[in-house]
Amino acid sequence: MEKNFKRTLITTALPYANGPVHIGHLAGVYVPADIYARYLRANGKEVLLVGGSDEHGVPITIKARKEGVTPQDIVDRYHTIIKKSMEGLGISFDVYSRTTSDIHSHTASEFFSRLYANGKFIEKTSLQPYDEQAGEFLADRYVVGTCPHCGSDRAYGDQCEACGTSLNATDLINPHSALTSAPVTLKETSHWFLPLNDYQEALSKWILEGHKEWKTNVYGQCKSWLDMGLQPRAVSRDLNWGVPVPVEGAEGKVLYVWFDAPIGYISNTKEILPDTWQQWWKSPESRVVNFIGKDNIVFHCIVFPAMLMAYGDGYQLPDNVPANEFLNLEGDKISTSRNWAVWLHEYLEDFPGKQDVLRYVLTANAPETKDNDFTWSDFQARNNNELVAILGNFVNRAMVLTHKYFQGAVPTPATLQPIDETLFAEILDIKQRVSEKLDTFHFRDALKDAMDMARAGNKYLQETEPWKLAKTDMERTATVLYCALQLCADMAVAFEPFMPFMAQKLRLMLGMESMAWDAIGGRELVPAGSKINESELLFEKIADETIAAQLQRLADIKEQNKIASWKAEPQAADVDFDTFMKADLRVGTVLECSRVPKADKLLKFLIDDGLEKRTIVSGIAKYYAPEELVGKQVVFIANLPPRKLKGIVSQGMILSAENADGSLVVISPSAAVVPGAQVK
Repeated sequence: MEKNFKRTLITTALPYANGPVHIGHLAGVYVPADIYARYLRANGKEVLLVGGSDEHGVPITIKARKEGVTPQDIVDRYHTIIKKSMEGLGISFDVYSRTTSDIHSHTASEFFSRLYANGKFIEKTSLQPYDEQAGEFLADRYVVGTCPHCGSDRAYGDQCEACGTSLNATDLINPHSALTSAPVTLKETSHWFLPLNDYQEALSKWILEGHKEWKTNVYGQCKSWLDMGLQPRAVSRDLNWGVPVPVEGAEGKVLYVWFDAPIGYISNTKEILPDTWQQWWKSPESRVVNFIGKDNIVFHCIVFPAMLMAYGDGYQLPDNVPANEFLNLEGDKISTSRNWAVWLHEYLEDFPGKQDVLRYVLTANAPETKDNDFTWSDFQARNNNELVAILGNFVNRAMVLTHKYFQGAVPTPATLQPIDETLFAEILDIKQRVSEKLDTFHFRDALKDAMDMARAGNKYLQETEPWKLAKTDMERTATVLYCALQLCADMAVAFEPFMPFMAQKLRLMLGMESMAWDAIGGRELVPAGSKINESELLFEKIADETIAAQLQRLADIKEQNKIASWKAEPQAADVDFDTFMKADLRVGTVLECSRVPKADKLLKFLIDDGLEKRTIVSGIAKYYAPEELVGKQVVFIANLPPRKLKGIVSQGMILSAENADGSLVVISPSAAVVPGAQVK
């Protein structure tokens, strides 16, 4: 339940600037955070929405090495893309900054220095993977070897991507450096650790006793970590990209990204409010709400609060951390490395003017309590059947009828009848339900309730039938359309947190100013006698071809991933040279080719082998049309014993290569040769 704080600081998880933002990020963090910020602002609350790019860490250095550029080049590129696309979707950040800014580096360094000076860290020496050839320590993702569980030779030092098992670099068989392919050695290095166990009791009391109202998935994950017992966690690492550890003799060491990144919330607030930032972080009248995905729960509920406890000085701990689960795409986990995603910047290009459609679908299908799935068919259905057919339909009918019968002037109502009073009462009830859901971070249900306004409007018009009333009773027609227009205005206010672009367009159509949340349910939001503008469609249907193009793009990506992940079969057992030479490989020219009846996989060939014409049956019908192969030269084994296939005697075997996707490609000489030429 929303508490009586003077101000609310809303933070959003910092996306890694090693790639663009996708729909999983949006559904998990940014759309719900923006809905909540807009809702609080509409209620007259003092709100600050803070975000930024996380520009340090190993994933960025990996991408930079792959592309042969600097990490700064990578983060400059993606920070710009992310910030622009967030603005394009209407995410109303008060500040969206970055962790490579000077103010962040200074803030993070000062934070570490204070904890260091106050003896809050412990120093440990341990053996870590090292590349002698490169002369540097290796992050887990730079160690590659054979997985001890499944045998894949493409496992990393933190996880095997083949079987999904979490690993340590020392678990790998034959570990080697991804930088130079040199064998990995172990070398001593020292790092600083934050002893989370020192804060176990305080964290347990704060979370388990003080925040039972948190979402079940958040509370449960925190309890699990606390029940297992907290352990010290490193706050530094050996890397040349990041905020340098501000300790003499710590050259080549930077702040670990998990320690560095959440301090970005503080530095970003400082950036926009250099003189008053402390009242947002340290005043008891302020609350902090962290919007994150479930993979960040432990950092925001245990690690970052422990950091703030260690620092002291009145920092407020998060009042709530409404983390969402994950959003999948067409039944498969979203993956940046596999390009299996719907990228925001591409969506904005492919669907211009349809920002609110994406916001609506992601909210209506939000993974609030469990992982959910985004499908393009659901996207189309929700747009066509809900936004167009329900919401847009009601507004258009009310607007068009007003222009038809009252020349675009809001009519003056007569005495309200029970059906009109029922409509206003229903809107007030819906407003109450939506408010309760938004106060408790149930955005999906809040949107569902808000759509009941449009449903109520359509039902009202259907029952009152103003197009029929206009023939006999213009006074009653005026009342009905007046009530319908008030409901349109209610919707312009109620939907603004969810679909701000639509809400603005509707306000312009109605000639109304932006209004506070309390206005919903009022009876004079658009006064009688005021003029409304011409009706415009708020939403338009999305065609099957548009969706088919998106599905084809995903199918192409899936095919590319198959090829990229393809690995040759292990070499067969050795065969002696004399045995191999017994196979008579020749080139033949295809004279005729046809399908074999009642055999979907088989093609029948008539081949000129230089001596005679021979028949060969081959199982490649799935990959070639017969006419494609006529006149083509193929390689075949000439001295196999004849065998009968579907009643046809086959005199040899045509050779094909199997592709990554399982398709077969006939082997042919690169230039024409005489039929019967031997392959040597």
